[in-house]
Amino acid sequence: MDITTGIRRISSPLLAFVMIAATFARAHDELFQPILPEQRHLDIRKPSELGQVPVPVTPRPATVNDPQFALPTQLLTLNDAINIALTNSQVVRVLAGVTATSSGRSIYDSAITNTSIDAQRAAFDPNLRLNNAWNQIENPSVNFDPFDPTNAIISGLRNEGYGLDVGLSKRNLLGGTTNLGVNSSTNRITPGVYPLNPSDRSATELSYTQPLMQGAGFAVNQAPIVLARIETERSYFQYKNAVQQSVQGVIEAYWTLVFAKTDLWAREQQVEQAEFAVKKAEDSAAAGVVGIGDVAQTQVALENFRASLLASQANVLQRQAALLNILGLPPYEPQRTIPVTPMLDQLIQVDWTAINDLAQRERPDIIELKLILEADQQRLLLSSNQARPQLNGVALYRWNGLEGLAPSGNRVNSGAGDFEDWSLGVNFSVPLGLRAGRASLRQSQLLIRRDRANLDQGLHQMQHLLALSLRNLEQFYAQYERFQAVRRAARTNLEVQLAQYNHGLVQFIVVLQAIVDWGNSVSSEAQALSQYNTELARLEFQTGTILQSHGIFFFEERFRSIGPLGRLGDDECYPRSQPPSASVCRYQGGARPSEESFDLEDPISKSPSVDGNMNEPEIDLDEDVEFQKVDEDANGTKSDEEIDKILEQSKKSSRLLDFLKKPFVRR
Repeated sequence: MDITTGIRRISSPLLAFVMIAATFARAHDELFQPILPEQRHLDIRKPSELGQVPVPVTPRPATVNDPQFALPTQLLTLNDAINIALTNSQVVRVLAGVTATSSGRSIYDSAITNTSIDAQRAAFDPNLRLNNAWNQIENPSVNFDPFDPTNAIISGLRNEGYGLDVGLSKRNLLGGTTNLGVNSSTNRITPGVYPLNPSDRSATELSYTQPLMQGAGFAVNQAPIVLARIETERSYFQYKNAVQQSVQGVIEAYWTLVFAKTDLWAREQQVEQAEFAVKKAEDSAAAGVVGIGDVAQTQVALENFRASLLASQANVLQRQAALLNILGLPPYEPQRTIPVTPMLDQLIQVDWTAINDLAQRERPDIIELKLILEADQQRLLLSSNQARPQLNGVALYRWNGLEGLAPSGNRVNSGAGDFEDWSLGVNFSVPLGLRAGRASLRQSQLLIRRDRANLDQGLHQMQHLLALSLRNLEQFYAQYERFQAVRRAARTNLEVQLAQYNHGLVQFIVVLQAIVDWGNSVSSEAQALSQYNTELARLEFQTGTILQSHGIFFFEERFRSIGPLGRLGDDECYPRSQPPSASVCRYQGGARPSEESFDLEDPISKSPSVDGNMNEPEIDLDEDVEFQKVDEDANGTKSDEEIDKILEQSKKSSRLLDFLKKPFVRR
């Protein structure tokens, strides 16, 4: 258990205690007031008076001014990222741009809804009643005085009694209700002489009431339980859909971070190239070879590249924060997360018919629409039953008894079964017109039509989402292949233009455009492959199989609570939550950052040779190059003889390209 989880577990009962204490304090003032005052103003407590929750203390997160890129690194595979998110999914989070938000679903939702099934079953539980009453009735009465007719005497009788009513009733699944009850009463009257005093009357009653129209039938009486079960299933599939979104969001956040890091590397290379160009322009200007305008142009390019680099650094920090957020981790990480899972760079063939059939069977939202239709059928059954008259058959049988004390002191009692009551009857009642019942029935019929249309729309939308995902999948892979070719061409172009620029054959604006094209090609290639891998996960989400494909399932955690025997019995185990299991190791791990799978090399540097020297780029300076450099005499474009002389001198000079390569070698 980590510190954050421990704080949550400690703070939850503490917060509950504080809230209860605050509520008691507010009610204490009204406790001794016989008449509660009117509420004539808004009584809103200050935020400081509410329960305070401790917030974990963490260092300041990374920003562009403090990127914290020098922190110790921690390698993170995509498998580990998914498992961390699943472990921290008490409340399921989903990706929303550069942040993650709560889906509104938690691991407890299904268990909470599951309690409604027992609540509906309770209607068929036996009901025991036990009523006791002790009473005394003493009413005064007035009579003439027999010795003086002009006088009156006030007297009265005292009736002391005890009553007992015990009964057990049970409703069955056909709607009938059985009732077994015993009534007993004891009375003593004083003063006076009576045939039985005290007297005890008793009656044992057995009755049964069976609805014959409204409220009759096994299916009708089971309908509330079936509806509760359907709601539990809906809650489960809503939760499953949220977990699927969370897993897809983790994958998207992971690959987006890899792309952001690749884009950052490309912008760093652009800045390095521009810095070298500025240094060379400054040296050439000091030697009088170029003017101040060339220096200013290279400086503007350098600052533009630095601005792009800053935006890329900010994007990396935002994407790192989004990944930490959806993983359920704090915004500060003591070790810098380094993704090490390489992206898939092979085209996956998709069977269109198969994914359509799979999606209509596995997608949680489609399943929920089917469950809504099932619930509508149950409500239609209830509405149809409620639109019937009330017709009940009733039967009653009662055994009566009487016993008491005669004036002679003898105990007198009736024999068993001497006095019996019975009753049979049929009761009928109906609101004339059955307006409410018929309206409810029409509403249920229309709800079925509406929800069937919603299911058709859900299937329609499902197919379009699958088609969109399929188009995106093939588009992103095709773009990835195109951008690979663009990157190769952009690198060759940059090498050629840099060589020509260093020979004074082209202006820097041409080199600048080559640098921009190369950096954009690296970024575009990484973005296309990132989108392709993200779309693979999105396609699995659209088919509703992303959890199955990652080996994720839900297991039921249980807890003990009050059982059928109440406080006097042992607690029983009930569903508590449904946390997800860990995923299988589906993705490849690694020991180097994921972005290095893009073959990130400096645009000029080549692989070191065996002796440690860098191989010189093979650049043909004679291929389709327009030399626009003006000679010292300002007589226009150089002639072919002048160009040949320059090329001949370049072969004899000390290797300028060896010097050019040094600033671009990655350390």
